[in-house]
Amino acid sequence: MPPLPFPDPPTKDTLASARRLLQENRKSIRTLSARIGAAELALAEIVRESRCAISELQAEKERLVQAEFATLAYLSPVRTLPQELVREIFMWCFEEHPCCAWVLAAVCTSWRRLALRMPLLWSKIRLLTTPSASADTIRLWLERSGDAVPLDIEIILRVGPPKQLESPSASRRGSASASSPTHTPATWTANLASAQTSTPYVALQPPPPPPNPNTTANIGGPPVVLSSSPPPNDPWNVQQSGERGSSTSRSSMHWGHIAFFYLVEQMHRWERFIFRFDRQFTSMGALKSINGDAPLLREFEVSSAEAGFYVEWPWLPNCGDSNAASLPNLRSITLQHTPFKWSSPMLKGLEHLTLRATPTSHLPLDRIQGILSASPQLKTLSIHFQGVLPSILTMSPLTLPNLTTFSIGGHYLLTQLVDTLVLPSLTSLTLDIESRDPIEDTLSSLLTRSCSPPLSHLSIAYGTASNAAPFYYGPGGIVISWNVLAELFHLRTLEVGGTPFEPLLTALGPPDDDSNSLTTWACPGLESVSMKNCHSHGESVAKLVQLIEARNPVGGAQAQAVGGVTPVRLKTLELLECPSLGQDVVRWLEHRVERVVCTEPPDR
Repeated sequence: MPPLPFPDPPTKDTLASARRLLQENRKSIRTLSARIGAAELALAEIVRESRCAISELQAEKERLVQAEFATLAYLSPVRTLPQELVREIFMWCFEEHPCCAWVLAAVCTSWRRLALRMPLLWSKIRLLTTPSASADTIRLWLERSGDAVPLDIEIILRVGPPKQLESPSASRRGSASASSPTHTPATWTANLASAQTSTPYVALQPPPPPPNPNTTANIGGPPVVLSSSPPPNDPWNVQQSGERGSSTSRSSMHWGHIAFFYLVEQMHRWERFIFRFDRQFTSMGALKSINGDAPLLREFEVSSAEAGFYVEWPWLPNCGDSNAASLPNLRSITLQHTPFKWSSPMLKGLEHLTLRATPTSHLPLDRIQGILSASPQLKTLSIHFQGVLPSILTMSPLTLPNLTTFSIGGHYLLTQLVDTLVLPSLTSLTLDIESRDPIEDTLSSLLTRSCSPPLSHLSIAYGTASNAAPFYYGPGGIVISWNVLAELFHLRTLEVGGTPFEPLLTALGPPDDDSNSLTTWACPGLESVSMKNCHSHGESVAKLVQLIEARNPVGGAQAQAVGGVTPVRLKTLELLECPSLGQDVVRWLEHRVERVVCTEPPDR
């Protein structure tokens, strides 16, 4: 601030001069403020006009960009493709991704028109849904598939919360946690897991109000989502309070009736029908409507992961000879925890059969054999019966010449059924029978009657959950003597549960061992050994090390030949829910075997 031109101390004259100067300065300030305000207004007007001009230019630019995109799209080579060629490309997509029609129809108007004119593109239904979702998706899918195209249908209904379903990572061969074998009720959840990663499903989830449909185009990734995502709170709880909860509950009650009304109307077009659900649901009585002729049907499956108690249903698997439906092409049936009649014409002339009876089903043993004898050309067979009654009629030997995969589990009387079978082409055998006696005699007799079939996969008591009722253990466990392994020259994979370590490891070990009664290598082609819930005594860890030393010598060398037989190297070793080996032993095993999985028993 410049100094004032007045003396100090002030006088009367200087004070008067200072007052005049003050008035002049204030007047000048007011004048300058007015000029600044006018200049700011002028600047604001210029900015406003400039912004308007910029906005107009941007709008014009956006219009030209859109026109450029439209022109580029018009000039795109795909526009010049004939409709027939585009159809062929659509079909290539369809072969690899059955749900691609939903994505292709959302690309542009012309593609949508073309996709809707191709019923075959909509002929494979892959739907992952819940009872709270709309069943009209099935109606829409069926309408777009036309009237004459054969239908390939897979519907997965998740009734419970996702956390109650098996994790996609629970594949036995891909992780340390073992899943059940092919005949167990949890199998379809494992299949679902693989389907979600390899085959896209259309996934419907209960949307929060108001509905806000959207489409996510992701052919190769997770399921295609056709509804908005659920809120963070539990969307599976249909007992929520308020309008939304009651509406969801009402839709859950009627989902099955609506869905199967549309599906059964098209039974004459069914070529493949698979319906899986994780637990009983309110409208599951709609399954009773599955009845009538299906002249194209090749594969039929209805599976529940949860055991239920049902009265006799008047549906297709319960039909008798008097009201048999026309199913001339049916070759594969899977019924898990659903009712069926042992004498149903539907269970005749099959090539692939999977049956897991309900807990209330108690069939005599000869009638179970009757189911098998009705399909002498069986190639794969998986049966599980919790309740079995003694045979009423005398059972005769039954030969299934084409059977390659056989899985049997449940009641101990089923060993008598195995004792009647002759399976000369058997390559895979799974035994999960709750046997009251060691089972090696049953296994050895089967192999002898079948003239030593080329068995490459053997599983004994491996699918039994650790918390299930235990098998009967004789002096040496479920298998007393493993000499039967000497007959399995073609065996590649061995899975054993609930048996002591030592006898099995000794039988697989070097023949020159003093404790090994075999004179040559057992299972010389063995590449994978899996043991679950096996108990050990004494020198089990030393026996395991000795086995690996003999079969997998250091440096990748071949094992020593005995009697002209040289075993191949083990590639996989799984010890699940077994006693701890120690980190040093595990590290040593990992240097000798390509894949080693060791898990300890869970805490009780």
